[in-house]
Amino acid sequence: MDFNCPSPKTIPVVSTFSSPFDSSPDSTSTKKPISLWPGMYHSPVTNALWEARSNIFERLLDPPKDAPPQIELLTRTPSQSRTSIFYNLSSDYILREQYRDPWNEVRIGKLLEDLDALAGTISVKHCSDDDSTTRPLLLVTAAVDKIVLKKAISVDIDLKIVGSVIWVGTSSMEIQLEVIQSTNENSDVSDSVALTANFIFVARDSKTGKAASVNRLSPETEREKFLFEEAEARSKLRKKKRVGRREFDNEAKRLEALLAEGRIFCDMPALADRDSILLRDTRLENALICQPQQRNIHGRIFGGFLMHRAFEIAFSTAYAFAGLVPCFLEVDHVDFLRPVDVGNFLRLTSCVLYTELENPDQPLINVEVVAHVTRPEIRSSEVSNTFYFSFTVRPEAKAKKDGFRIRKVVPATEEEARRILERMDADMPTQSNQ
Repeated sequence: MDFNCPSPKTIPVVSTFSSPFDSSPDSTSTKKPISLWPGMYHSPVTNALWEARSNIFERLLDPPKDAPPQIELLTRTPSQSRTSIFYNLSSDYILREQYRDPWNEVRIGKLLEDLDALAGTISVKHCSDDDSTTRPLLLVTAAVDKIVLKKAISVDIDLKIVGSVIWVGTSSMEIQLEVIQSTNENSDVSDSVALTANFIFVARDSKTGKAASVNRLSPETEREKFLFEEAEARSKLRKKKRVGRREFDNEAKRLEALLAEGRIFCDMPALADRDSILLRDTRLENALICQPQQRNIHGRIFGGFLMHRAFEIAFSTAYAFAGLVPCFLEVDHVDFLRPVDVGNFLRLTSCVLYTELENPDQPLINVEVVAHVTRPEIRSSEVSNTFYFSFTVRPEAKAKKDGFRIRKVVPATEEEARRILERMDADMPTQSNQ
């Protein structure tokens, strides 16, 4: 795959400091400048995506008044929503500096923003009915099913993200994205996939706020049919989990085993296992006021921004816990439970939920981040998002520290123990399928 020659369907990403789109404005055009659209300037990818699909997005920004809803559902193929974006990192110095982390790799937090932005664009393309007289749907991120990093992503090599709708329900859809980076021109495409991500979007009627039906999906190739079947199975599993939490015959014994060591920490701290630590002692917290620049096209806070901030505090939590630079592995799951609005007081609380030490060469650190929308005026605090991240420790950092080991996390309360068990159980189907 030649990354230096993007195809006509590939959207190029450029630095937000030197955008060619804003360099030659048309004085006769009445179109609102891209730089003035909500949440635009902070993300090079969002800028490129909205410029490329400006006709669709302008309709979303200024929908027809009293327009009727879409009645006739269309049948789309995955190829019709397929979109790719290209990062010319090898030659665009400013773009490269915007994405560089301290270890000369791509900043994962910014990449999460871009993935959410691209998934949103793909959902709009799939749901568009090409009829300017009907009111557009309100499409929101409902969940992130999984984001898995397969290999480190260098900031000095060109990068491509490709995605499409792979499954559609009645009012929801699943979008799969692949981050592709090749260090060898002759390498296989599958070997070039550095990261995979699956986003769940839901459709709402922009006037009533109720669930709205989305266009049907007709997979064509064997690969598309396989992805559709896999996504269908995941959807059924999610519905099964919502019906009721699985009960285990030995749940009481598991809770007791988890709490036993925690009670020693609380009652006899001098005798506690020094290779363990209480969950509450791994916590970090920060807070922010959500600003207008962070809003999406619907006026709510951009989901990618929330994931970015959650990743940063999760990374810091793993760093403070391990004592060495962590290495991101995957986003296990993200729930978008409630929308976050401009002006909201957002609190992010993180902790190491549990560790997995079976493989000493790659110990796993599982971090939970919970976002609360806090309203001091009415003494209210509601969970808006939950995020689950997995990290390990960078091999080069571990090699420099003799006798390094990860501590076991133990709960002090039954509520903490149940959270740990629920997350472990949620990961079981995934682990058994790997």
